Amino acid sequence: MVEEHADGAALSELRGRLRDGRVLARLNMTQLAVRAGLGRTTVQAAFQAGGPVPSADTVAALARALRQPVEELLALQRAASGEATSAAAPEVGLGRPIAEWDPHDLEVHPAGTAAVSSSTTSGRVLSGYVPRAHDRALADAVRDTVAGRSRILVLVGSSSTGKTRACWEAVQPLADQGWRLWHPFDPTRAEAALADLERVAPRTVVWLNEAQHYLGDPQVGERVAAALHALLIDPSRGPVLILGTLWPEYDDSYTAVPRPDGPDPHSRVRELLAGRTMTVPDVFDQDALGTAAILAEGGDRLLADALTRTGADGRVAQDLAGAPELLRRYQHGTPAVRALLEASMDARRLGMGLHLPQAFLTDAASDYLTDHDWDQLTNDWAEAAYAELARPVHGKQAPLYRTNPRPTRRPPVRPTAATAAAPPTGPMLRLADYLEQHGRAARRLLCPPASFWDAAYTHLTDPDDLNNLAEAAEARGRLQWAHHLRLRAARSGHTRAMIKLAWRRESDGDREGTEALYRQAADAGDPSAVRFLGQMREAAGDQENAEAFYQQAADAGEADALRGLARLREEVGDWAGAEAFYREATEAGDTNAFTDLVSMREQAGDRLGAERYARQGVDAGDPFPLTNLSVMREEVGDRESAEALAREAVSAGDANALLELGRMRERERDREGADVAYRQAAEANGGLTIAQIARMREEAGDEEGAEALALTAADARDFYVLRDLEWMREESGDREGVEALYRRAADAGHLPSLGRGRWPYGLDPDGSPSSPWAADCY
Repeated sequence: MVEEHADGAALSELRGRLRDGRVLARLNMTQLAVRAGLGRTTVQAAFQAGGPVPSADTVAALARALRQPVEELLALQRAASGEATSAAAPEVGLGRPIAEWDPHDLEVHPAGTAAVSSSTTSGRVLSGYVPRAHDRALADAVRDTVAGRSRILVLVGSSSTGKTRACWEAVQPLADQGWRLWHPFDPTRAEAALADLERVAPRTVVWLNEAQHYLGDPQVGERVAAALHALLIDPSRGPVLILGTLWPEYDDSYTAVPRPDGPDPHSRVRELLAGRTMTVPDVFDQDALGTAAILAEGGDRLLADALTRTGADGRVAQDLAGAPELLRRYQHGTPAVRALLEASMDARRLGMGLHLPQAFLTDAASDYLTDHDWDQLTNDWAEAAYAELARPVHGKQAPLYRTNPRPTRRPPVRPTAATAAAPPTGPMLRLADYLEQHGRAARRLLCPPASFWDAAYTHLTDPDDLNNLAEAAEARGRLQWAHHLRLRAARSGHTRAMIKLAWRRESDGDREGTEALYRQAADAGDPSAVRFLGQMREAAGDQENAEAFYQQAADAGEADALRGLARLREEVGDWAGAEAFYREATEAGDTNAFTDLVSMREQAGDRLGAERYARQGVDAGDPFPLTNLSVMREEVGDRESAEALAREAVSAGDANALLELGRMRERERDREGADVAYRQAAEANGGLTIAQIARMREEAGDEEGAEALALTAADARDFYVLRDLEWMREESGDREGVEALYRRAADAGHLPSLGRGRWPYGLDPDGSPSSPWAADCY
């Protein structure tokens, strides 16, 4: 084998075992780099025949990623290092072989962070690389040097647009040919370059990242430019490749032609750069975004995450460069900085818009601080913290920065009874997208403290913000804050808030107040409120007025109103008319109407018609009518048909269809029948579902693990798993377990999936049951 001749025995065996492990794991180099938490270039160098011995950190990370015995591979690495030392030839020229460089030591920004273990020295990683137009110019320069012609190319672009990474990727073909790379930086960059440029040997890359430090030095910048020019034009010293990067403002300064009577401080720099620069655009174009998407689909999590944040504006490189520093600024910030960021994260994940009022954040942050940290605050703590958070990181991103919301332009509308919301006063801030995404994951199971809700009630004026936070508070059992925030939203004109308040009035038996709120929402242009007026009339037996309201709502585009009209037809025995309205609802996009059609046909004894409508629901993208029909067949004892329909529903996308049969049988104490359904569910889904794994963990006594899975499922709108755990704990008499489940579900925003009967007045922000309170009138 070629590798055996190029490498010593130990290194050859080490590479062979790594190669076999990668093949068995079915990973390409990019996927392996992501799994190992290493740069792709580092991984490629480890497999490269004739290349240097990979470091112990690299070998350990690769061994773990490939599930190889770490100690055995480290022993081979140590032996290979001894072989390399004994066989090493004396170094020639400046720098060292390209393959021995860590890209981060050449100032390539890490694109993310990986967990740091005892056997790794760095958690910095790189994403997959996306070539762009400037990479073609770099490739041309590299080809020229391989052909024996010295070249220089300086990439010009804003901060963190991918300039240094592009240079690093460009020199990799030269690494395979034994080229060296010299990065002058000691004692200063300009001094190091000027002192040793005359010693640069052929087949060397001269690395001038942030070239302003070399060319713009007020004492020696011109002399450095002259020395670089002399290196380029001396054929006896080539080929060499000089690569540099510059921000546009420096390029403009160096290349500007001076006035005839003015000084010319950069004449030699201007001559050196003439025709030798290439612009790197700030954003990825559509081709680059497409390539990035392909890499993301292939397993590159860093790119996948970045695209979720930047796909619209194309600032992918800036996002990747700034993400690690943004996270560091949050994790290592002062208590005040962390409190403001966590309040901002909670505001965004609970539904507030992009623009966060500074006054709200300042007040909201107080309960995020411990008593000790609160006592240590100075009078100017907020100003100091905001100043720190506005300081940018790579890519001109700041953790929390001032923003200017654009004015809203809407056509004039008729006035409503609601009071118009006052525009916000004071500064508005925006949380960095990366920190917002981090907060959504890291804080998803946490409920904000009391200061957050109080600040929202005190400072917020936007109706959508108020209503969204009211919904979030209600989902977390914080019913008193939900009510007060909803009142403010309704008074600001939010019709959904009016409707929710009407529901509360209705549950309290206040029919007059309920109707008044529905009418106010209807007058404000919400057709669903008209439908609810129809439901009130229908419940009161006033079919004539109910039909008028339903028709009015349907004419306004409310598809659910068509189902109301269908029910009225059913009540008078007009089955054909009811079916026609249900079908019209499905054509308007209301897939719930398929469930109604299935029920109608099944109850009429038309089993084939019921199945036909259920399959039409599947064709419309909703497998639930098929699942519902399966449950109906189970309830009448037709298990064969129920199981067949449930398997069909699973194939159509409802993983819970067979599980639902198992749950029904288990509640009927038919354990054998339940086991059959659960086994069929595993077979139909190609393995155990989250619901089944959660049940297994619960039965094994791992309540915390079961809850974590249930809450993960609930995040994906699957609430059955939480209900399973509730039922299992109720059945076993585990009252403390039920209480713990309810509290975790409440903090995570999933209390409605379990019900609110446990705490009739809700919870206080600290999680304790609220004392009785009376709802304010609207």
